[in-house]
Amino acid sequence: MYKVFVNDKPLFLTNEIKKETDFKFFLLESADINQIIINFFQNKLQKAYLYHPDEKEIIKTLKAKIPVNKAGGGLVFNKNGAVLFIFRNGKWDLPKGGIEKGELIEDTAIREVEEETGVTGLTITGKLQKTYHVFKRNGRYKLKITHWFEMKTDFEGTPTGQIEEGIEKVAWLNPDEIKEALKNSYENIKLLFVEEKVI
Repeated sequence: MYKVFVNDKPLFLTNEIKKETDFKFFLLESADINQIIINFFQNKLQKAYLYHPDEKEIIKTLKAKIPVNKAGGGLVFNKNGAVLFIFRNGKWDLPKGGIEKGELIEDTAIREVEEETGVTGLTITGKLQKTYHVFKRNGRYKLKITHWFEMKTDFEGTPTGQIEEGIEKVAWLNPDEIKEALKNSYENIKLLFVEEKVI
């Protein structure tokens, strides 16, 4: 099963039939994806399931119905075990950004962390799960698939937020501060911390 966040609410992609209770159930093949997304943004839907019998085909079928943006990001630890966070649009987030033509996704992740935070000397130590969310750009809804990597750095300078990306603050947060920051973060970011057992 996949979780796609639309307006920070879950849209589950599943190959199991579920009885509707507090959610709506749609057939992925025939569903009007745009209308479902609009209903999420208008708060007419809080949770929904999209069904497709073949789990291997679910994401491919969704990608055929909505344009995809591929991104890379980092869950970055310093030598004290603190995690690098950015603060943008009133929420705590992790540094990430879109892939450039001909770029490897690992290189995207490192470049975006460096650009958004000024932190250098990054080494990828592991591949984390992908996250999925829908956003709107130029009047069109798109699916952003972010490939996340665990990274470490010995960087000792002061991180600085990329102003043109609207980053107001960059901070190294310890586990207690992370718990607090996640109360004001995005669901797909929270998912990374829960599933990777960072806190």
